[in-house]
Amino acid sequence: MTSMKCCEKTKADTDLGSALDPVLDRRTAMKGLAGVAVGLAATASGAAYAQSKKLRLAFCGQLLCVVPYEVTRDRGHFREEGLDLELVYTRGGSQAMQALIGGAVDYAGTAFDVALEAFANGANIRRIASTGRLPLFALAVGPKAKDSIKSLKDLEGKTVGISGLGNADHILALYLLEQAHADPKKVRFATLGTNIFDVLRLGQVDAAMVQEPALTLIVQAGGGVLVNAMDINDANRMLGGPYEFMGVAVRADELEKRKDEMQRLVRALSKGLHDTRTIPVMEIVAALPKELVAGGDRPQLIAILEKYRTSLYPDTVKIDRAAAERVAEAHRIAGVAKKPADLNTLLDTSVANL
Repeated sequence: MTSMKCCEKTKADTDLGSALDPVLDRRTAMKGLAGVAVGLAATASGAAYAQSKKLRLAFCGQLLCVVPYEVTRDRGHFREEGLDLELVYTRGGSQAMQALIGGAVDYAGTAFDVALEAFANGANIRRIASTGRLPLFALAVGPKAKDSIKSLKDLEGKTVGISGLGNADHILALYLLEQAHADPKKVRFATLGTNIFDVLRLGQVDAAMVQEPALTLIVQAGGGVLVNAMDINDANRMLGGPYEFMGVAVRADELEKRKDEMQRLVRALSKGLHDTRTIPVMEIVAALPKELVAGGDRPQLIAILEKYRTSLYPDTVKIDRAAAERVAEAHRIAGVAKKPADLNTLLDTSVANL
């Protein structure tokens, strides 16, 4: 089993990330493994870095993941730190991580699931900063089952839709069941790929792990919500707190010699996170590439960002050790991890110690 790589394999037809391919095609300047190009050079405010090599950062292109990065760029925080950063998308976190491991890029922004899996498979990487503290999933109940399923325990004997066995939504579902003292062996999991929304709406499964805007649409169709992991109050209640998601990884052997450069990057992202949580949502939407929101429901996107931004995005880039431990424990419960993750090695808190 392999965990979902940031956000691929879970995009239903109604997913906010459905318009990513045009962005990738237009903005990609590298070929092959990396599929990304991110140039990082000093501006006049960072003259000492004027002759430094270009840097590249690859990251998962799911819309709610990229928001802090695009806001940081649009608000000029990279430039303030002497960095001229071009953001180009990959189709998933696995591609971003492979590019980092293979030496094609300098940084990778991925879900913590991806970093855990890569590290477990021998990748010499370190996680240095966090830009997302909650997974982009909710456990929703279909309209036909809403009255009979009121708790996670009620899922015993029922069918739950997921994108795939061992994917991040499946791992999270198993963790939720464990936390609620429900027996996962009594729950039937249906692998649905990208067609989760319609299957749930039509009652072909009783419940399912969904993303936004599918969650909003299923509620409008008469369904219900058991756990919304995108909401910090639900996360505190059902998970025990944040559940580490999006963040930045580097190659371990470059950590010390490039630490000042990395600290400039995370300082910029820290400012961007603050803005993402506080500026008018219309300004956030304006900061996103036009290709990313073209053809989508703009009012719906605004409403989703307004609802979730203070939950999804942390107020600091510092890594929350407890949040990372929850993900590692979920991997253990799901049987993905062959042995406990060495978080003391994988997590490096020195860079983001601002």
